[in-house]
Amino acid sequence: MSAYSALEARFRKRSILGGASAMLGWDNAVIMPDGGAEERAEQLAVLGVMGHEMMVDPAIADFLDAAETEELDAWQQANVAEMRRQWRHATALDADLVEALSKATSRCEMIWRRARADNDFAALGPSLEEVISLTRQGGQAKAAAFGTSCYAALLDEYEPGCTEAEIDRLFRDLEAFLPPFLSAVLEKQAAGPGFSRPGGPFAEDTQKAVGLDLMKALGFDFNRGRLDTSHHPFTGGIPDDVRLTTRYEADDFTQSLMGTLHETGHALYEQNLPRQWRHQPVGAARGMALHESQSLLVEMQLSRSPAFLSYVIPKLQKAFGGTGPDWEFENLMRLYHHVEPGFIRVDADEVTYPLHVILRYRLEKALLSGDLPLGELPGAWNDGMKELLGVTPPDDRLGCLQDIHWPGGAIGYFPTYTMGALAAAQFYNAAEQAIGTLPEQVERGEFTALTDWLRTKVHEVGSSRSTNQILEAATGQPLGTEAFKAHLKRRYLTE
Repeated sequence: MSAYSALEARFRKRSILGGASAMLGWDNAVIMPDGGAEERAEQLAVLGVMGHEMMVDPAIADFLDAAETEELDAWQQANVAEMRRQWRHATALDADLVEALSKATSRCEMIWRRARADNDFAALGPSLEEVISLTRQGGQAKAAAFGTSCYAALLDEYEPGCTEAEIDRLFRDLEAFLPPFLSAVLEKQAAGPGFSRPGGPFAEDTQKAVGLDLMKALGFDFNRGRLDTSHHPFTGGIPDDVRLTTRYEADDFTQSLMGTLHETGHALYEQNLPRQWRHQPVGAARGMALHESQSLLVEMQLSRSPAFLSYVIPKLQKAFGGTGPDWEFENLMRLYHHVEPGFIRVDADEVTYPLHVILRYRLEKALLSGDLPLGELPGAWNDGMKELLGVTPPDDRLGCLQDIHWPGGAIGYFPTYTMGALAAAQFYNAAEQAIGTLPEQVERGEFTALTDWLRTKVHEVGSSRSTNQILEAATGQPLGTEAFKAHLKRRYLTE
């Protein structure tokens, strides 16, 4: 057996083990009883240590060195490069830290659920402090191995190869553009006709049926996945068992609909990853910026477009028995295009959303460095919301307790949301140019041309190229802000 073949076998086993961890974590978050949380935390920790031990086996280093001298095709070379990157992340940590961090994040997530519901930041403090401390230790160890900053080392776990300098460049541009643009949009809205929100209640079963219908139309394979309900919409699982969730509000069907469409974008990426490279690093999604680009392309670029609304509004009218002015196209388009600074990131419109992300980027870097003591987080959060969005949360439930990411140890993740929005604008613009009649097809409920384009240009590429290489091949440009800004101007100031 060649060194490369030995690596493929090792990483296949680890991928299957990681899939088991993913599914157990999904059950923990959605359908398993709270009383079993501690035991599941132990199980996840054991699986995490097992996976870590497989990666740090001294034989892996020898196999990597030998494989890099073999004659390999382009996919195999990319696979070895991804193996090397993952190996470097793993060998930077010792097993005790891996186990401690797994247990700490599992416990903290469960405490966060209660603390958020009770608006009790103090109850979360000790467990979150532990998670941040352990994450800092891991980041520092990886920084030493990669020769980067602590934050950059953590960022590489979610967006390989990305640097703080790149994020700072993109975010500086957005910080300069968004506040005056937001003011212009709010002024235009105030001068124009308002909108009325259709009155509920809207039965959960009906909302779910509409969501399932749209998932099917977009190409989601229900033989390899399912939709469930959770406090926070998300997608998890493995490519042949993709689990996505949404949440339902009795008086507002738009939240569940857009949440379902967002997660469907993630799910399509997972289901369409290159099957011949399943269980290999090169067969996984490239990174979270591209993953978020696929969800935001579906939710923002596609599903709020006039063409899509022309297709979906008759379905909504029929499903909910909607009649009258509230259900007319122009009113519902104003509803879906309404811009308003708010407290909750996941409910934010696409104009204000990046400002939520910029705030979290600032705060998580300060928490990680120790410049921001955890006890001062609520105040710093509220100050940042006032500065960037002009609003101040009335309590921590609507402020620093709203997201699960930090309790789950996902520090370095937030920038990928806005990077994904930028990439989504570039992809959708390129797809429109390539297809030619995309708006007409969408209005008829025909999505095959779009999903085929995305599958070819993004999904089936897996991790065989970098994010910017994938973007440049598909759109002609590396990641930037121009397509996103042009999209916002067109939709909110000219349409």
